[in-house]
Amino acid sequence: MRAFTPLIGLAALAAAAILPAGLASAADNAQATVRSNPRPVMICGTDAATRRAFAREHGAAPIFVTAREALSVRASDPAWSAPRCMTVREHARYRDAATTFAAVR
Repeated sequence: MRAFTPLIGLAALAAAAILPAGLASAADNAQATVRSNPRPVMICGTDAATRRAFAREHGAAPIFVTAREALSVRASDPAWSAPRCMTVREHARYRDAATTFAAVR
């Protein structure tokens, strides 16, 4: 009987870990259907290998946006045919601007 106790505990732990993840993904799916104009932005490198991989994956050369451009996108703007890219430095600026905006509100 004691041999089954660790297995039951492990199964309960696995179920507890999977359940919130399943609920989060269900919420993400519902939220994704609400968005009408998704505009994904990826953090990309500027080297040739990254550009080739992006073109292979998305069918177009990467278009880099600045933090200011990403913050100025409006819901009425047309959707993007492929994700946009942002450098690590621009992403830090974007994150800092979003944090500052949230702190001010």
